[in-house]
Amino acid sequence: MGLENKVVLISGGSKGLGATQAKMFAAAGAKVIIGDILDDQGYQVEAEIAESGGDCVYQHLDVTSEEDWDSVVKMTVEKYGKLDVLVNNAGIGIFAGLEETSEEDWDKLHDVNVKGTWLGIRAAIPEMITNGGGSIINISSGAGIIGNEKVVAYSASKGAVRSLTKTVAIEYASKGIRCNSVHPAVTETDMGLSLFTNQEQLEFAIANNPMGRIGQPEDIANGILFLASDESSYMNGSELRIDGGNTAR
Repeated sequence: MGLENKVVLISGGSKGLGATQAKMFAAAGAKVIIGDILDDQGYQVEAEIAESGGDCVYQHLDVTSEEDWDSVVKMTVEKYGKLDVLVNNAGIGIFAGLEETSEEDWDKLHDVNVKGTWLGIRAAIPEMITNGGGSIINISSGAGIIGNEKVVAYSASKGAVRSLTKTVAIEYASKGIRCNSVHPAVTETDMGLSLFTNQEQLEFAIANNPMGRIGQPEDIANGILFLASDESSYMNGSELRIDGGNTAR
């Protein structure tokens, strides 16, 4: 894929799906910036990529902070001269039903998942326009497409990310900026596995997936790398479902 020397900024890159993306982007020849609030883990990912010959920089990033976003984008452009790709990967999950969800949890989840994505886009857009274009990839969820029990706030936030993606795609297409969303099913990360309180629940989820398994971080990252690459140059405002067929029911 055409990723050599592309400059890629990934939020939530210290572990899980974000760390996998960072390593795969670096292996493909991209220059990678990861931002997160998990500093020790972020620096570890940076070191692992450097040891394997990749180019990666970690910077602290609280995605709910406009100042942090402005700082990481400024650092990116000062170091690498441009910003080609933004992956809004950072997110949290609070898994509870409608009546069990507190106002505090609702606000916290939307602050990270929706406001954090919006702030990242807003910070990146001016630099992408200056650069003649770019690719923005927002991590939504299958829960942002179909309804699910006991994930009311999470589903609402991921539905908002889905709609935000389409609005940005239309508004900035003429500037050479593409914006697409990725919709995984349950993935084998700490957050994904936190959905299950026991092995029986996990086995039920596996049995009910049309492909008979849950996703691996690499499954999702491969789609993200494609959307970042020149090979996906006519994809804009799309929903890339990487879910084993869950949302095809």
